[in-house]
Amino acid sequence: MDRLKAMANFVRIVDCGSLSSAADTTGQSVASLVRSLAALERYLGVRLLNRNTRSMALTDEGAHYLDWSRRMLADFDDMEQRLDAQDGIVRGLLRLTAPVEFGQRFIAPLVNQFLNQHRDIKIELRLNDQVISLLDERLDLALRIGHLPDSAMVARQVGATRLITCASPEYLARTPSIDTPETLHAHACITQASHGRHWYFRHQGKELMQSVAPRLVCDQIRAARLACQQGVGITRLMHYQVADDLAEGRLVRILRDFEPVDLPIQLVYPHSLQLSPRVRAFVEWACPQLEQLTPNPESH
Repeated sequence: MDRLKAMANFVRIVDCGSLSSAADTTGQSVASLVRSLAALERYLGVRLLNRNTRSMALTDEGAHYLDWSRRMLADFDDMEQRLDAQDGIVRGLLRLTAPVEFGQRFIAPLVNQFLNQHRDIKIELRLNDQVISLLDERLDLALRIGHLPDSAMVARQVGATRLITCASPEYLARTPSIDTPETLHAHACITQASHGRHWYFRHQGKELMQSVAPRLVCDQIRAARLACQQGVGITRLMHYQVADDLAEGRLVRILRDFEPVDLPIQLVYPHSLQLSPRVRAFVEWACPQLEQLTPNPESH
């Protein structure tokens, strides 16, 4: 029995959720995977998965062995990459995550360029507005917006952004002036479902809170931005999300003197001593690119 292959097959079966899905992913037959799993369980002397024709579930022993297998496979993969990189070619699978909107605008195009430059690289890009644990999800790299808690991770700042308030020229032309956050109570507001009905501002070093009565509540950034462009009301978005709209006059920035402090935009990864060559190559290449691409929140 090839123990390393059997271990990899076991992890793939769990990740795919079924033997048939794992077979499709690995290019092996279901029968071959069943034999591999059975041989591994015989060798270990424990049952790893309880399975029937409809479902399967990890045993306690299987859960422990799964965690250990992930670490061993990751270490094995990293060592192979370090040895392979001695010939100057970057290889392997790079896993990274980023917020949806930032990822679509800036990370995805960079990923495509990097793939075109490195033919032996594969990339798994996860766009998710939830903060995903790099260690738990076996990710190599993350783009984070905001201040980070102290951790063992390295953070490379590539820019900054800021939560800004904006409206369309058409909306501003037909409504009362907006000089302070308190005047928002007389205006239609567009909020995001996750942000609630309280907008926070900062003025002369003090934080201010203003309650708003939303005319429209959205659960997607693009929907809120479109409604704002079309004159439905006032909204608050990150500067990078509307920088093009501000530059081209589709939106107008308001209440600038009351904006909160800047939020850092950072690439986060495990300590540099543990970096595999593929991660190091992407970080060193992407950081200067992102520094140029990320809009300056002081502009427009």
